[in-house]
Amino acid sequence: MDGQARFPRQRSASRREQLDQQGTAHIQSQAKPQGPAPAQAQSKPPGPAQPPPQPQPQPQPQSHGAAPVQQPECALHRRVHASLEAADLPAVGAVRRRLRAALDHWGVPELADTAELLTSELVTNALVHTGKGAEFDAQLTAEQRLRVEVHDRTSRLPGRRHPDEDATSGRGLLLVEALADDWGVQLRGDGKVTWFELSAL
Repeated sequence: MDGQARFPRQRSASRREQLDQQGTAHIQSQAKPQGPAPAQAQSKPPGPAQPPPQPQPQPQPQSHGAAPVQQPECALHRRVHASLEAADLPAVGAVRRRLRAALDHWGVPELADTAELLTSELVTNALVHTGKGAEFDAQLTAEQRLRVEVHDRTSRLPGRRHPDEDATSGRGLLLVEALADDWGVQLRGDGKVTWFELSAL
């Protein structure tokens, strides 16, 4: 009986040891220090928005040695005008020089000699024979035709004269008739216009 009574106690003790061992293992597993938590990636705060890149201007090709293109001059700008006072004969030379410079600029310098001579005759006649002032106009048309007008303030028409060989005046209209391509006289309300034309073609 004693032997039978001891077996349950041994089993009980053994069971108690198992429970104690399990409890100790459970306590040790809870007391085991935990490792460091994995570091979490920290997101950087967004910076200020960057402006989009600006397109760079493309360099323009450059031509070396090319002459600039010149636009044709308007016919309305190829004009010379001058107002002359009565008996202002020194102004005749200034008008001739302006006309020559203009013809050079317009590209018809071959007309300068004849145009100067005939202009001088007409302007001088207007100042000397009318006793009043005169208006001078010269214009090169689109057809390359030079027209010169001298406007005086008398309606008396000029007449041809036949000067002697020794005369120093009186040949104005004879020169105009001989050298101009065309010429004439037009009456206007306040006087007349004596004109001539020379062609550059």
